[in-house]
Amino acid sequence: MILNHLWGLYAHPREEWQTIEKRHESLTYSLTHILIVALIPAITAYYSAAHLGWSIGVGDVIKLTEQSAMMMSIGMYLALVAGVLGLAYLVHWMAQTFDAKPSFTQSLELAAYTATPLFMVGFAALYPVLWFVMMVGLAGLTYSVYLLYSGVPIIMKIPEEKGFIYASSVVTCGLVLLVIIMAASVILWSMGFGPEYMS
Repeated sequence: MILNHLWGLYAHPREEWQTIEKRHESLTYSLTHILIVALIPAITAYYSAAHLGWSIGVGDVIKLTEQSAMMMSIGMYLALVAGVLGLAYLVHWMAQTFDAKPSFTQSLELAAYTATPLFMVGFAALYPVLWFVMMVGLAGLTYSVYLLYSGVPIIMKIPEEKGFIYASSVVTCGLVLLVIIMAASVILWSMGFGPEYMS
């Protein structure tokens, strides 16, 4: 089953990382995991933006046209998948600095399973109130960082001290990727690909 590690990452993360390290599924398996789990935020964002409407604070609920919401969701999906693949590449590229020799599949597993809690936050969009989604998002981000710090020494087979520095470097790279994605979004919006609101 594609999502067979999902429960273990929440219930007993260190033991689940050990299981992932022993089994090492194929590159296709990890890619399929990313492609499926990244659908969660994309689909829920589409539904909430086009049908429920977002509550930003005081004032009217904000809705997008269905076409605009669909384009935004497709863009979000592609950005999420590209972000995980980019993070996996950076994990693989930085490995030699920390005396680790992972395959790209191992790097992709680390990036994919670390990003999973962030993707699961997408369910919060079904209650599209900004403060609620931000709180759930913060919890998801915190748990993703925890998974990264606990998973790096196991997947990369390096001591925990080096694993801490390695994971900190990955977090920094992840933040840089996030800024790049946000900057690309702003550029695309300024070129006329911004959202269309319902009147």
